[in-house]
Amino acid sequence: MNQALVLAQVARSFSHRPAISVGERVLHDYRGFAERVARIASGFHALGLAHGDRVALVMKNGPEYFEVMYGAWHAGLAAVPINAKLHPKEHAYIIDHSGARVCVASPELGDALESVQGDMPSLGRTILTGTDDYDALMAHDPMPVAATDAGELAWLFYTSGTTGRPKGAMLTHRNLMVAVMNYYGDVDTVLPTDCMIHSAPMSHGSGLYGLPHVAKAANTVIPESGGFDVAETLRLIERWPGCSFFFAPTMVTRLINAPNIEQADLSNLKTIVYGGAPMYLADVKRALDILGPKLVQIYGQGEAPMTITGLPKHIYTDRDHPKWEDRIGSTGFPRTDVEVKVVDENGADVPVGEPGEVICRGDIVMAGYWNNPEATASSIRDGWLWTGDIGAFDEDGFLSLKDRSKDVIISGGTNIYPREVEEVLLRHPGVLECAVIGRPHKDWGEEIVAFVRARPGAIVPIDELDQLCLDNIARFKRPKEYRMLADLPKNNYGKILKTELRRMLSAE
Repeated sequence: MNQALVLAQVARSFSHRPAISVGERVLHDYRGFAERVARIASGFHALGLAHGDRVALVMKNGPEYFEVMYGAWHAGLAAVPINAKLHPKEHAYIIDHSGARVCVASPELGDALESVQGDMPSLGRTILTGTDDYDALMAHDPMPVAATDAGELAWLFYTSGTTGRPKGAMLTHRNLMVAVMNYYGDVDTVLPTDCMIHSAPMSHGSGLYGLPHVAKAANTVIPESGGFDVAETLRLIERWPGCSFFFAPTMVTRLINAPNIEQADLSNLKTIVYGGAPMYLADVKRALDILGPKLVQIYGQGEAPMTITGLPKHIYTDRDHPKWEDRIGSTGFPRTDVEVKVVDENGADVPVGEPGEVICRGDIVMAGYWNNPEATASSIRDGWLWTGDIGAFDEDGFLSLKDRSKDVIISGGTNIYPREVEEVLLRHPGVLECAVIGRPHKDWGEEIVAFVRARPGAIVPIDELDQLCLDNIARFKRPKEYRMLADLPKNNYGKILKTELRRMLSAE
């Protein structure tokens, strides 16, 4: 079912419930929210968008985010939510690759997008929120929800891979509905009196987990800051009942280590779902002591959004279980509607306790990668999604992740793909070769270290490498340290051995 149709149904039954709030004030009830969505849908059609076209969202968290996303679905279009923190050149690549004809962006990103307009030939129009253009989009008469099939594209989620270029995971209306229902089945119940506070980017997990809240007429709350501020978060928890969040582990640790957190009024806090990276066992225990039994962990990917394995609240409260520490340090067990296996390179199950690649199948798995049949064939084999993550099941079916075969670096809950950074560094004329890896960091999970080998006779100033990264990729992907080496360790086939580089850092 189209999520816009879900919204329309909810708006009939709960028309006066708070739908969209900013900070501590209600902005729209469900009747007003649904009407604005229906008007935006008409506005998209007036711009000449046809069924199945894509609309890019390059937006920071704001009250317009769900208006635009649900408006696209209402019109029979697909949404392409894009991380607002990316570099303009990265925005341009995704917009162009997706073939988006319209982009709706936050006002402060307008100049950056205009600077790369030439790289987006398919883009016909950029509309900035809070401007006359956005008001004009809203000025059209409401239209009925477009008829869509469950298998049609709804959300085009761009997630990078080992090639260094982002790939568009095609999430259908069926995928989104499965994610919504799986939330109710495995994560939490939602009541109309509850709310979801979006301190994490709505272009990713927070936005996805906003859908089951809209579907139950709960309140969508956008912090005034548009992001995560501990003091603001505590004020919002005190203001709104039934608060739920999606957090990266680093956000959880910042919250529980805030000054005077033990004295904070957390009675309205309902659930914190965390994922995207592991959380240290000591931090999990402290969070449970301070917050109470409010944690749920999820493991998923953009290709199987938020839904591979999970660790529900009752596992955290079962402190008397002899394996309690092992369990709360794992990623949990397979979600209700997903099959999960750990296999060798031939797809055969490995013995309990032995590491292998995590694969899964179910209706949550994406339809494939947008305009990339080779990557689709590599990732989805006989209906199974090969995640690229290395893990192991224990005898009770709890999954622990051991490593990431794709060398993804996870910093602050955000995936950073080394090849993408390496390709930028290799643009420097003095760089012969390089390797980028993650180094453990107590606050961010990992930080980026770049190992660089210069061409014979060349001098490679580190500030030039740093500026090269700042000019081409998002700031959070920039290495925190550059190390110049006379040579990089390699195997007999000439492949750089990142394991040796990690060993070097570990020894220090």
